[in-house]
Amino acid sequence: MVTRTELSRLGLFDAKVPRYTSYPTAPHFAGGVGASEFAKWIRAIPEGGEISLYIHVPFCRRLCWFCACRTQGTQSEDPVNAYVETLLSEVAAFGEILPKDVRLSRLHWGGGTPTLLKPAVMERLGRAIFDVAPMAEEGEFSVEIDPCEIDAERLDVLADLGMGRASIGVQDFDPAIQETIGRIQSYDATRDAVEMIRARGISSLNADILYGLPHQTKARITESVQKLLSLQPDRVALYGYAHVPWMARRQAMIPSDALPTPDERLDLFETARRLFMWDGYDEIGIDHFGLPDDSMTRAMKAGTLKRNFQGYTDDPADALVGLGASSISRFPQGFAQNDASTSAYTKAVRAGAFATSRGHVFSADDNLRGRMIEALMCDFRISREEICTRFDLSAAAFDEIIQPMRREFGHLINISDEGVFVPAEARPLLRIMARALDAYDLSKAGHSSAI
Repeated sequence: MVTRTELSRLGLFDAKVPRYTSYPTAPHFAGGVGASEFAKWIRAIPEGGEISLYIHVPFCRRLCWFCACRTQGTQSEDPVNAYVETLLSEVAAFGEILPKDVRLSRLHWGGGTPTLLKPAVMERLGRAIFDVAPMAEEGEFSVEIDPCEIDAERLDVLADLGMGRASIGVQDFDPAIQETIGRIQSYDATRDAVEMIRARGISSLNADILYGLPHQTKARITESVQKLLSLQPDRVALYGYAHVPWMARRQAMIPSDALPTPDERLDLFETARRLFMWDGYDEIGIDHFGLPDDSMTRAMKAGTLKRNFQGYTDDPADALVGLGASSISRFPQGFAQNDASTSAYTKAVRAGAFATSRGHVFSADDNLRGRMIEALMCDFRISREEICTRFDLSAAAFDEIIQPMRREFGHLINISDEGVFVPAEARPLLRIMARALDAYDLSKAGHSSAI
């Protein structure tokens, strides 16, 4: 049994560590990757292959105070329509250099609030994307949907375009908490949106909920989770609220003295976790839950679960291409990120160039450590045979890489000839364990709490 005292001693309640949705993490991206590298990596995609595509819409009708995403508020259609015109130009330029017969294993629209687009604009964007690359036979088109920014007409367009999975953000249903985080979204509005989604034959539903919010208690998160469970989502992401006002200035609106302590955050997580498990959900990784027949649950059981910038994924593609301001692409060769500034992104694309402004070229060590961290985060184990075979690594070199883990956590984890395995009771420390495999200097990056 791992006690709270032991968890505290190992840093769970005060460590600031990456979420490890990439390796190396985004703070280590630099300016050595630009438009030419992005284009070269696109051209290197195999003909007839499959890729994943992410489309970023960085606009919201309201700016929620808790959110740390790259977004901007607008009440006018003009900046949104102008942005979409630029995005369409980027899609067309991408299509011009994309090898023949490439299809989409995944298409995801995120933001921001992609559902603030008018129906005709949605349809135009969707058709333009599918003209460049149609969906693969087993492909999945998903969209982030704001229940307060959706209606029947827009859902009709998304359904006609082939959306098969909807993703809704809940955060918390408690009115006092919603008021404190600047996110007013009633249960009734959320339920109505879910009913409209399912009425159009869109059976797969994701939901995000947060723990660690101001004024959140075990009783309040219990009520919110039970309300969410009444909507029967197929998959749930239970994320810890990251209070980083030095990075997201709007979070300064949230009173820090109303935030739960790290020890209380763990209680909130465990309360929600138990409720999902009791309701028949399988635990996926460190913060996801899925019904037994959900595709991510099946990937977890099959050992094919992956990790990317959206968190856990069952996407089989080797390349994830991000289009839109601030979007990040991941290729076998490295990461490429578009300029985060909407104006700088627009200027580059309108000048006939891609907007890539920074990134990272993978080294052999990046690929090795990245796979080890992904295996740890997804499967709670690192197979010695897989790593040594895949990366032509000696057993001695493998042992050298895991030595920091052995030294710090050896009494909590199982290390054998088969590799490394983290038992359930030690998994709250998983991100800290992953840090022990990280070769980069993390001291200057403003990462979030380990719990």
